[in-house]
Amino acid sequence: MHTTVGIIGGGPSGLLLARLLHQAGIDSVVLESRDRDYVERRQRAGILEQATVDALRAAGAGARLDAEGLPHDGVELRHDGRATRIDFPALTGGRRVWVYAQTEVVKDLVALQLAEGGPLHFEAEVTAVEGADADRPLIRYTHEGREKTLTCDYVVGCDGYHGVTRHAVPERVRRTFERTYPYSWLGILAEAPPVYDELIYAHSERGFALASMRSPSVSRLYLQVPNGTDPADWPDERVWDELDARLSLTADPGWRLTRGTVTQKSVLPMRSSVTEPMRHGRVFLAGDAAHIVPPTGAKGLNLAAADVIVLARAFAHHAKTGSTELLDAYSDTCLRRVWRAEHFSYFMTTTLHADSDQSSFDTRLQQSQLDRIAGSPHAAAELAENYTGLPLDA
Repeated sequence: MHTTVGIIGGGPSGLLLARLLHQAGIDSVVLESRDRDYVERRQRAGILEQATVDALRAAGAGARLDAEGLPHDGVELRHDGRATRIDFPALTGGRRVWVYAQTEVVKDLVALQLAEGGPLHFEAEVTAVEGADADRPLIRYTHEGREKTLTCDYVVGCDGYHGVTRHAVPERVRRTFERTYPYSWLGILAEAPPVYDELIYAHSERGFALASMRSPSVSRLYLQVPNGTDPADWPDERVWDELDARLSLTADPGWRLTRGTVTQKSVLPMRSSVTEPMRHGRVFLAGDAAHIVPPTGAKGLNLAAADVIVLARAFAHHAKTGSTELLDAYSDTCLRRVWRAEHFSYFMTTTLHADSDQSSFDTRLQQSQLDRIAGSPHAAAELAENYTGLPLDA
């Protein structure tokens, strides 16, 4: 079997790329190692930038997002028992974000791909990508109990950090830059209405906390915990009590979260990683295959979407003109945005989390930075511009 673009990974980036290519009249095949049920239930990101929402709408995947997604015009920062709201539209010229879970994005894109797009094979485990420098690279995979091959004009790896595609870029040219953090997030899903209609990011000497949501009746909440934490060591009551303590307000000492049934509990390690280049020969990396960010800045899914939007435009340009100019520029174009997002995610993470080894001096620096954001429209605008997402051509 042969296709123009072989896409490895059926998550949001792979599926969005397939959809954008379909709209441009470019054929593709998507190979996803997991089954459809797993892919559609996999809990990941929940915040969509303006550019991601615009792309999903243009791709025909915006109907449920517009009906069920929750547009947010800001976030609230809490520190020292005080609250500061960051007004996104006022600080960015009208940009905002949406709460719409990755699971729902994937469901929408899967439905479109199966109804209108090219082949989407679930439970198709890719074992190798060969011939990155050849005219027709080869993907080896197992599907329905049989070993198969797919030849392509181009291969795009949307299969994550541990996927096969990263290793198709030879070690002699591949560089990976990484940072690990000395803490993780304990996250819960709870059948409880959100306490606030926007996200709350809280800094405290007890550690970081985040109050988010998935819907008007489902809350998504996180606590900073040490690496290696076992969720079983955190019974539900302890989680709720700690969330209340870290999110507390001096002006409202009786403030409490609305508690409900916890339906999911897990620990999320935090790290940063960038692999360069994002293209070698006829093989391209996108999303987590090329970069990972800590979730504090809500950049992961949005960076992946930006990658494939840039790549789809490059493929369309090549199909129309025969020029490889945009394909050749793909890695440099994306990496400028990637490193900006990495810096913002690092800034949010190190400003809001309390490292167990940090000194009182370090804590005061964090508080000073948060005071600066609270008191300076320029500092608040910098946060808002990065959080809502820089323009794709920036």
